[in-house]
Amino acid sequence: MNLYRKYFKRIFDILFSSILLITLSPVIIAFILILKCSKQRKAFFLQERTGLNAAIFKVIKLKTMTDEKDEYGNLLPDGKRLTKTGFFIRRNSIDELVQLINILKGDMSFVGPRPLLPKYLPLYSAEQNRRHEVRPGITGWAQVNGRNNISWKSKFEFDVWYVDNLSFWVDMKIIFLTIKKIISGADISRDGHATTETFNGNN
Repeated sequence: MNLYRKYFKRIFDILFSSILLITLSPVIIAFILILKCSKQRKAFFLQERTGLNAAIFKVIKLKTMTDEKDEYGNLLPDGKRLTKTGFFIRRNSIDELVQLINILKGDMSFVGPRPLLPKYLPLYSAEQNRRHEVRPGITGWAQVNGRNNISWKSKFEFDVWYVDNLSFWVDMKIIFLTIKKIISGADISRDGHATTETFNGNN
C-alpha cells in the first residue's frame, strides 16, 4: 500500500497550503488590488472543473482577461482579451496562487493532472479518463514536460503515467521542475495560441 498516496499526500497539502496562504498573502492581496484598479476591475475568475472521480468543483484563479465581447455578444478571442498585467501574471504563474484555497478545501493537490472543463468528459477515452483517479494539481507531470506546448494526446499520456507512478519523490521532482519552468517562462502557451487550445476529442 502506498501510504504517501493514501494518507501523507493530503496531509502535506493541508499543511503547506496553509503555510503558503499565510506567507504569500501580501503578494496575493497586492495583485488583487492591482487587478481591481485595472481595466477589467475584477480580481477573480471562477470556473467549473473536473476533479477526483470526475466530481465537479469551482476552481479559483486571478483574472487575467477582460470580458470584452463582439457586436454579437460573443467573447473576443483569448489573445485580444489577455491584458498586459494578465500576461505578466500568467507568465509567472501568479494566477495559480489563489488555488491554494482549492487545495485546502480538498478540491485539488499541489501535484496532479491539471483540472479540465466538464464538457471534455464525454470526449476522453477510457484510458484518458483515468486522470481522474487522483486529485488534480496546480502543477503536474504534463506541465513539466511541455505544459501548453504539447498535444492533448501527450498531455493525457503524461497524466496517466503520473496516476500509475505517484510517489513522494515523483511529486518532489515535479515541484522542482515546475520552479525551473516558472523562472524560465517556458511553454506558457502553444505556438499560435494565447492560452490553451480547446480539446475537441480524439481523432
